[in-house]
Amino acid sequence: MNLEKINKQLQGRSPEEIISWAISIAQKPIVTTNFRPYEVAILNLVTSIKKDIVVVWCDTGYNTPQTYKHAEEIIEKLDLNIHLYVPKQTVAHRNIILGIPTVEDSKHTVFTEQVKLEPFFRAMEEQQPDVWFTNLRKGQTAFRDRINIVSKSKDGILKVSPFYNWSDKDLEGYLLERGLPNEFTYFDPTKLESNRECGLHI
Repeated sequence: MNLEKINKQLQGRSPEEIISWAISIAQKPIVTTNFRPYEVAILNLVTSIKKDIVVVWCDTGYNTPQTYKHAEEIIEKLDLNIHLYVPKQTVAHRNIILGIPTVEDSKHTVFTEQVKLEPFFRAMEEQQPDVWFTNLRKGQTAFRDRINIVSKSKDGILKVSPFYNWSDKDLEGYLLERGLPNEFTYFDPTKLESNRECGLHI
């Protein structure tokens, strides 16, 4: 598959057209979410095209009460086919052993593996997707500025980011037009800084 050619063809296409194209070539598509700000946009659009698509939620266990409330609202509103994956160790247990290490702490790698990477790779192993919808966007991190609308994961899964070229303002308009809720009180314990890459996409 020639990603450069595909990305040229998809430039200027609407997110709906990009999703429709990806669904047409997919055998087992999934969409991942963590219910961070603006995630409802991709969940709404993908499920409007493929209602029963598997929605993978890897919950670190450290989300804010507002995020959990938002997630429940979106799951019910969109009737999402949620597949929940959580770490094998509880937050309470991990707090005794690791706490929430800073990025500079040697324990940070172990912490990230436990709360984010292991549940994610377990989800991918169980679901075996060939197309993976994400809400990655240009301008979020230096790495994401390089990947384009369609890219491949290190495992060869086709990653599709329909809103890749959209700004926060564009997404705000999308949500307002459709009466979709948003939530900004969000916490990722593995990143601590919003412009740091989370580790799932590299």
